[in-house]
Amino acid sequence: MGSVTPGLVCAHHHLYSALARGMPAPPATPTTFREVLELVWWRLDVALDLDLIRWSAMLGALEALECGTTAIIDHHESPTAIEGSLDVIAAACAEVGVRASCAYGVTDRHGAAGAAAGLAENERYLRSGGRGMVGVHAAFTCSDATLDAAAGLAADLGVGVHIHVAEGPDDAEAAERLAALSRDDWLIVHGVHLSDDHGLHGTLAHAPRSNMNNAVGYARPARFTNPVALGSDGIGADVLDDFRVAYARLRESDLRATPDTAWRWVEQGWALMPDARDDEVTWSYDAVDDPWSAAFTPGVRPTRVVVGGETVFDHGQATRVDAVEVRARAAEAAQRLFARL
Repeated sequence: MGSVTPGLVCAHHHLYSALARGMPAPPATPTTFREVLELVWWRLDVALDLDLIRWSAMLGALEALECGTTAIIDHHESPTAIEGSLDVIAAACAEVGVRASCAYGVTDRHGAAGAAAGLAENERYLRSGGRGMVGVHAAFTCSDATLDAAAGLAADLGVGVHIHVAEGPDDAEAAERLAALSRDDWLIVHGVHLSDDHGLHGTLAHAPRSNMNNAVGYARPARFTNPVALGSDGIGADVLDDFRVAYARLRESDLRATPDTAWRWVEQGWALMPDARDDEVTWSYDAVDDPWSAAFTPGVRPTRVVVGGETVFDHGQATRVDAVEVRARAAEAAQRLFARL
């Protein structure tokens, strides 16, 4: 009998990236973070349709469950398939048995009409009872008017704003533009290029693996007074593994650091998705809830996962969906996506 913990929470995900593995190489090799966005992710998101979104969310939710993650805070963008996209993601996660908070990333990259459509999707989804936040891509891709509109909509609906902040140098001035708008219920993601006294309110979602992959630098989240939670930024939803990476990165910058700090970042996820605390994950290891043990023990996996009183994963298998079929359908969807790229 292994240890039992609440369900883990991925505080920032891009489920649409689940189909990106194995995608064709970009037309040129990116040399800056802005080029990573332009040559990879902004080409991928515009190629998405609702069916591709469904299978990416199904695969991403299944993989999350297999890692003991029962709640995902997702940030989505699909500029040519905006309306209804958040419903598709939420329904796919629910089918697998994973809790989801959804947001559409509003941006002016596709003009005023695109920004308006993104705001409308957030409003439609939230007013219809969907769980989530108002999404914004990043300040550097939005006008002041769009940022004001997104913040106002969130305030009207009683939810926060889920936004990338100062991930790369192009967005280094984000704090100055957002400080007067931000509230404690905001989810500010990355914060790599924020100053120590940035003045933004909200929880900071730290995604160390993604930051290293994009070579944008280390956010040093321990320096902030904001609460810190762990996200993957689309690189799966293995929160336990993200914890190990977060600790290693923290320790590299401060030899006095301990895994307890990174584990508090795991626990902060329950403040964002409180009902995940009532979920139960039984692990293959007896000391998952001991940060020093968990930080240095590989191969730990759930043996049973209970969400909302229902066993949704047992003895290595999802109980609500056929994992083999989900992976086969997702692989077919990925090939359709790759053909468009």
